[in-house]
Amino acid sequence: MSCLGRALQARGHRLTYFQIPDFEEAVRKTGLDFAPYGERAFPKGFTTGLYAELGKRKGIAALRYIIQWFTNDAVVLMDEVPSALRDRGIEVLLVDQSTPAAATAAEHIGIPFVIVSNALILNRERGVPPFFTHWTYSPRLFDDLRNRIAWAAVDQLARSWRTTLNRQRRERRLQPIRHDRNPPTRYAHIAQQPACFDFPRRTMPANFHYTGPFHDVRVRPPAPSPWDRLTGRPLIYASMGTLQNRLREVFHAIAEACQGLDADLVISLGGGSTPEQLGELPGDPIVVGFAPQLELLARAALTITHAGLNTALETLSAGVPAVAIPVGNDQPGVAARLKWVGAAEVLPVENLRADRLRRLVTRVLAESRYRDRACAIQAEIRKVDGIARAVEIVECVARERKAVDRRDLGD
Repeated sequence: MSCLGRALQARGHRLTYFQIPDFEEAVRKTGLDFAPYGERAFPKGFTTGLYAELGKRKGIAALRYIIQWFTNDAVVLMDEVPSALRDRGIEVLLVDQSTPAAATAAEHIGIPFVIVSNALILNRERGVPPFFTHWTYSPRLFDDLRNRIAWAAVDQLARSWRTTLNRQRRERRLQPIRHDRNPPTRYAHIAQQPACFDFPRRTMPANFHYTGPFHDVRVRPPAPSPWDRLTGRPLIYASMGTLQNRLREVFHAIAEACQGLDADLVISLGGGSTPEQLGELPGDPIVVGFAPQLELLARAALTITHAGLNTALETLSAGVPAVAIPVGNDQPGVAARLKWVGAAEVLPVENLRADRLRRLVTRVLAESRYRDRACAIQAEIRKVDGIARAVEIVECVARERKAVDRRDLGD
């Protein structure tokens, strides 16, 4: 989101990032203005415990935990943000799709809002499995029934969140959000997920826009370079992201799976622990707390990834194939798309064993079809400047204050 904000700021717009206090330093380093909310409910240091707990969870447990956080955040956001938007003269609000309470705040004070899918697109559609599953696309009746049952289960998990949102909406005389329908988007919906990295879609609204990755290496924190330890052999880069990265057994399995291969293995811990805390790993891989990810991907033969959307898109943008080990939230859905486009194999974390992972790693390294497909997706991504297209859509909403139809933009 900060990449999109910087691009808009470069065109002369005033940008303010609303977030809880822990994010102030990171936001200000990107050059954006910062407005805190939830200073009493979420004081500085709050996310340390939040991420530590999330990092140890997987599957439904991780999803349940994050839904509870969204519920708590929604209450505070709606209590504080509407007046803050007025005080700062905000004219258009950019809202992450997973934060419908922010959209409610915009509706309440009567300003346009643009929904942004920074993670996987959450819209429901027949044939498209839920974001939290590793199932593939299928329009068959049986698979559609399976999808509906899975959605019903997560709707039950999210019941308190939805109840909280709709109570707030009723108090502000707004229509309730239905759990079985995609939330209405009056102005525009932007996804950094490109069209070439999605299952077939047939019912997306006219104001929905695929763009492309929102990446800006200039605002990334510096990371130590492991170049002096590389031997020139094929490079395997492994990262389990920056949130659900405290499952130490996963890193041990990755190291054991790659032990003895004619390759260099670089493991990034994403801040979840330090190399010293992780201890000695099989095969003596190169382990760093944080890695210069884009630079490593430019050299990589293979990525072993948790299948977070950002890492998946950065991997494909570099034309690199992958083996995905999804842990929770939307990662199974991202992994399913990596396999759907032919650029990866998938091993869910609950099935992870070093011997199984080794078979997939050696297969993807040996068979050129995986890299060929990754390079084909890379070429498709390069056809669209995702940030430039997103900026165009946001500016159109700000200027016209009405829905932006993709057909009007030539999509």
